[in-house]
Amino acid sequence: MKVLVLDKRKQPLMPCSIYRAHLLLDRGRAVVHKQYPFTIRLKDRIGGEVQPVRIKLDPGSKVTGIAVVRDDGGNQGTTVLALIELSHRGHQISEALTARRAFRRRRRGANLRYRKPRFYNRRKPEGWLPPSLQHRIDTCMSVVERLRRLVPVTSISVERVRFDMQLLENAEISGVEYQHGTLVDTEAREYVLARGGHCCAYCGATGVPLNLDHVIAKARGGSNGVRNRVPACIPCNNKKAARPAGEFLAGKPAVLARVMAQLKAPLKDAAAVNATRWALWQALDATDLPVEASSGGRTKFNRTRLGIPKTHALDAACVGEVEALSGWQVPTLEIKATGRGTYCRTKLDKYGFPRGSCMRSKSVRGFQTGDIVRAEVPNGKKAGIHVGRVAVRASGSFNVGAVQGINWKRCRLLHRADGYGYTVSASPVPRDGGPRFLATQTAGAVLGGVSARRFG
Repeated sequence: MKVLVLDKRKQPLMPCSIYRAHLLLDRGRAVVHKQYPFTIRLKDRIGGEVQPVRIKLDPGSKVTGIAVVRDDGGNQGTTVLALIELSHRGHQISEALTARRAFRRRRRGANLRYRKPRFYNRRKPEGWLPPSLQHRIDTCMSVVERLRRLVPVTSISVERVRFDMQLLENAEISGVEYQHGTLVDTEAREYVLARGGHCCAYCGATGVPLNLDHVIAKARGGSNGVRNRVPACIPCNNKKAARPAGEFLAGKPAVLARVMAQLKAPLKDAAAVNATRWALWQALDATDLPVEASSGGRTKFNRTRLGIPKTHALDAACVGEVEALSGWQVPTLEIKATGRGTYCRTKLDKYGFPRGSCMRSKSVRGFQTGDIVRAEVPNGKKAGIHVGRVAVRASGSFNVGAVQGINWKRCRLLHRADGYGYTVSASPVPRDGGPRFLATQTAGAVLGGVSARRFG
């Protein structure tokens, strides 16, 4: 895992290794600038040479993968500097808006203060997206802008469309080189697998190798298009052979109905994500940085060709043109959108009636819920060092991570609440022990002790 570096004037420099960051901090040449992502600021250097750095994004409905890579040029390929997985909260936003709408409807119908509905005279601007979808754009742009302040970014790559529909309809399309050859089959295969939920359409088996079976066999005049193909495990595919699906599933009408419905499934979720990706690409294009757009089929083609395991962050590293990829066996920084709390100071039950109240102030003794703190308890049942997200109480007895009832005087602030939660996951491919593996796996904990002494 690389540590981000800023110069004396807070201008981004090239990231360095954990060991070099330790050395700079121990010698007093640097101070901790930010905990997540971990960044140090040099005290004796202004400016320096930097290399081309690219941010890659793989947008998703629930999780967006982000990779910071260095373009080495030529046949040397690409080197991964940081991996990030951003979890969205669009579902919570949708539920909150639904609850708010229900509360307002009740107030209008009950013997309460009446307010006329205002939505009849509202006009949606061009390019409007629902708040649950707009949230994905805003959080992605927030992380990208933060990385631009910490890393010398020169370009951006984004997976703009999950599937290239034009290519799927017409495999003979010309004009774009990457849409020819083996990539055509990759696009079609990924589309059919996603539509079928990555399970066998006939027996429902998951976690097994899947083939693309023709519902109407080609020997009987069936086409090779996606409207005639479903995922099938190898035993079911061999058992069906060239028989029509209706004959093969003659004794299973429910399964046959499910297969036929799958062929006509519109993939509403995929359509919503595709709309979000297009809006995200427009927002990234407005940053005045060169933006490379690619498709999901090419991403999977690169990942399969390079033998890289599937994660959201590694999918992002494989977006666009990738000759070779190195340095990807590093931990992933998981960022979860948690929000900044609520203005509502009264708790409500599911019917909209008050059932309690919150504190009038969100801050207690200089801390607020969501801050990352380090608590040192010298004795007692909770003795030890606890680092994590804090939940404040008016009494001054806080919860730090999973530990409850820690006095506020034992807490030291590491990272202010910014609407996100942070954790560092393990490397997707563990290495064989050794100090390098251990230091990489526990980067947050290792640097946490240094940051606690030098923060501020």
